Amino acid sequence: MELIDGDKEKNLHPTHIRGEPENIAFAGHEDLGLDDIPQPDPARLETIYRKLDIRIIPALWCLYFLTSAIRSNVGLALTMNAAENDTLIEYLGLTSHDTSLGLALYYVGYVIFDVPFNLIMTRIAPHAWISRVVTTIGIVGACMAAMKAAWSFIFLRLLLGIMTAGLWPGMAYYLTLWYPPHRCAQRIGFYFTAAQISAAVVGLVSAGFQYMNLDRGLTGFAWMFLIYGLVTVVVGISLLWWLPDRPKLMPDARVGWRRLLPEQRPVLNQQDSKLHFADMRATYVAHAWTAKDLVKVLLDVRLYPLVLMYFGVVGTGIGLQNFATVIIKSINPKWSSVDLSLLTAPIWICDLIGILIVTPLSDRFHNHRAIFFSGPSLIIIAGLIVTTYAPTQWSRYAGLLITGLGLGPTVPICMTWTAEIFQPRHGEVGTAVATAVVSGLGNLGSVTTTYALYSGWPADVKHGYRNSNMVMLAMVGNSILFAAVCSLLRRTLGDPMTREQQWAQQHTLQKKGAEEEENTAPQTNNNYF
Repeated sequence: MELIDGDKEKNLHPTHIRGEPENIAFAGHEDLGLDDIPQPDPARLETIYRKLDIRIIPALWCLYFLTSAIRSNVGLALTMNAAENDTLIEYLGLTSHDTSLGLALYYVGYVIFDVPFNLIMTRIAPHAWISRVVTTIGIVGACMAAMKAAWSFIFLRLLLGIMTAGLWPGMAYYLTLWYPPHRCAQRIGFYFTAAQISAAVVGLVSAGFQYMNLDRGLTGFAWMFLIYGLVTVVVGISLLWWLPDRPKLMPDARVGWRRLLPEQRPVLNQQDSKLHFADMRATYVAHAWTAKDLVKVLLDVRLYPLVLMYFGVVGTGIGLQNFATVIIKSINPKWSSVDLSLLTAPIWICDLIGILIVTPLSDRFHNHRAIFFSGPSLIIIAGLIVTTYAPTQWSRYAGLLITGLGLGPTVPICMTWTAEIFQPRHGEVGTAVATAVVSGLGNLGSVTTTYALYSGWPADVKHGYRNSNMVMLAMVGNSILFAAVCSLLRRTLGDPMTREQQWAQQHTLQKKGAEEEENTAPQTNNNYF
């Protein structure tokens, strides 16, 4: 572990370049000048990040798998046990308006509480807050097994949205505490695959739950809600031991509320912690934020194109997730409820394939995020056109698979791009607020597709939901447009230099200075003759 030559002779503070904040700290530690920071060996860094991956990514994957199942299994419940007239709609006596309202209110709670809940994470132990979110999601999810009327469905969906608020942007924020932005897209993609695998598995397993219908007096969908909810509660509590707190060189004193948290096994040893600290100093800017910092983030013009990008792709994804069985049934009304459950799984397997292919490339060529976002978005558009206008039932179903393939990488790339833009300029609060605003306001797209389209648009049933599909197509086209706007704004306004860039600039200046001294030395000696 070596410093760049000459670092000890010159303290190049970040404020000397592009106006970075004067007081910069990492996890509550003292301010360090650039000359105090080593450049770790790349091979050793890879080993360190693999250690972090083993501890962090499986935990995020498991919690997102279960919370995604609780969020999306209501779509399957709409058609489960249709032959016995025990679907969610028939059992609760839901009208099309009740169904759309309940589905949409989930995202209303999400939109309202995303930002304040994410800001709470910056003030307390983030792993404890994530544990709270997951545990309460499980409790509400289990309570959905006791629904007996339309009002209980609407109320619990709203409550579930409030409890879920801050989870997705909070996970993205949490990841940026441990990884620099250029390492995030692939890892966000890894745990985002949990949503796709969850959708596939829930679709397959729901076929089994249908055979438990009325066992011990519970419908098939009630058994599904109850079991997923209870397992999620157990996983949520275990996160207090499983997920590490924010990075730190020395453990925090166990005083005040921290005495209530269980002690954790350190994820890195002392030497690896220092190397990780040094690498994260290249991009991570943490300081005590104020309302003024919050306003600066909200006034940054690059925030809102990201919101509109997210609006289109997440709205389309949620629309497909909630109404996949409804769309498939419109393709062939003769398919049974078990058939519908089984046919949803391949859509999310294609979604998973898209993530695994595109997100690593997006990280490798991170200066071209707009291309890696827009390409899959065009695939979504192609899939929607095929599923709407193809002549045969299986070709229309294939269109849904194409749509799933394109959907997969768009959301992880959008969230990674948000952190990549706002972390260097606004620090920790920038990441927390920007990801929450993008997720919160962007999920108005989910409100649109769940409330106004498909079951919320009864007149569109006779058209095979053609108009609903075309509205989602327009939303994705809007996302592509604003990806171009975001890229243009970033190129125009620029970004503050990261520490890696500052290191490189310092090294270049020192090398140039040394060469100039060598060139002037002979001339100085010649002056004596």
